[in-house]
Parts: sequence; C-alpha cells; structure tokens
Amino acid sequence: MNGDDGRPGGPEEFADGLLEEELRQAAAVLDPVPAELVQAALDAFALHDLDARLAELSFDSLVDALPVRGVTGAPRMLTFRAGEVTVDVEVTEDGLIGQVLPPQPARVEILGGPQTTRAPLIADPLGRFTGTTPPSGPFALRLRTDAEVIVTEWLRA
Repeated sequence: MNGDDGRPGGPEEFADGLLEEELRQAAAVLDPVPAELVQAALDAFALHDLDARLAELSFDSLVDALPVRGVTGAPRMLTFRAGEVTVDVEVTEDGLIGQVLPPQPARVEILGGPQTTRAPLIADPLGRFTGTTPPSGPFALRLRTDAEVIVTEWLRA
C-alpha cells in the first residue's frame, strides 16, 4: 500500500508492522523458542553449501556386514562415495578414524546436534584423519579439499 505521498509505508502498513512486532515480542515472552532448537536451526543453515556434493552412504557395517557370533562392541564401518571420491570411516567408542580416497589433504568437520563445538579434523596428504571424540546423535561429515566441498549423508551414531 502506498502512503499519502505515493511512497510505500502508509499508515496501515505502519500499524501492521507495529502489530507484528508486538506479537513477536509476546510470543518470545509467553512461548520462547528453546535455545537448542535455535542452535539446531543455525547449524542446519550452516550446512547449506550450494556447491557441496553429497556423498552417499554405500556401506554401513550395521546393515551390510554379516554378524560374527561372539563379537560385541565392534567398530562401525562406513563408506561414502561422491563421484571419484570415497570416504572410509570407522566409528569406535574412542573416536573416529577415516581416510579420503584418492589420498589428498582435506579439512573434515563433524556436523552434529546443538552441543557440537568440535575443531575440524585435518586429513594428511595420504587422506588419513582421526578424532578423539566419537559422534553422538545424528551426524554428518563435511570435507573441504582443495578442489571441492563434500557433505555426507546424515546418520545416527
């Protein structure tokens, strides 16, 4: 709607804006958004890499491996593929061990829930990386190589 001088922002639009702001303030006081949900939304938005390629899960030892009688607490083995790039990951109680193939240096970020504040892992020239904290809850990996950004599918630890 145009104001009296022909520009947008007449009295009705101004009143609507005030009403909207009052409703926002009332909702913030009476029904606030939990901080964990806000952080999860921010983390999800941070994942929005338009140029990132999705690495699809091609092997998960929880699903694809044959069970071995008497073996408990075996590490979870995961393989992700994005074109010519493969990421092999072993998730244990002590952390995470992985390798990028073909071998290349990369920065590996473990993406997770609201409590995640981990430093990125650095893959050496042979593509190997390790982390001392195992992922908990839903997680994904974001790899940044010299050539591209790759994001894995999300999994539950």
